[in-house]
Amino acid sequence: MSTVYEILRRPLVTEKTNYQVGKLHQYVFEVSADATRIQVKDAVEAVFKVTVLRVNVINVPAKRSRKSRSRRLVVSRPAYKKAVVTLSPGDTIQIFEGV
Repeated sequence: MSTVYEILRRPLVTEKTNYQVGKLHQYVFEVSADATRIQVKDAVEAVFKVTVLRVNVINVPAKRSRKSRSRRLVVSRPAYKKAVVTLSPGDTIQIFEGV
């Protein structure tokens, strides 16, 4: 069994996730590749002391792109798993506030 800090790798902060935090009460995390919905729910509730209503898990595939100024240099971004966690309307996570 993984610890809660091995399941939750890092929060994902983008323009879209800022909208989700403000309007939909959804927070997005990069999670371990073998984490399940129940493990993510338990980890978020244990670390942040909030009530989780729903967890959606998405496998993001690896992507390849070319580096500018070079035709041959191909850079690849690794695949990862992310979780969209919906909280009850009264709960917030402070690390996402004011970003």
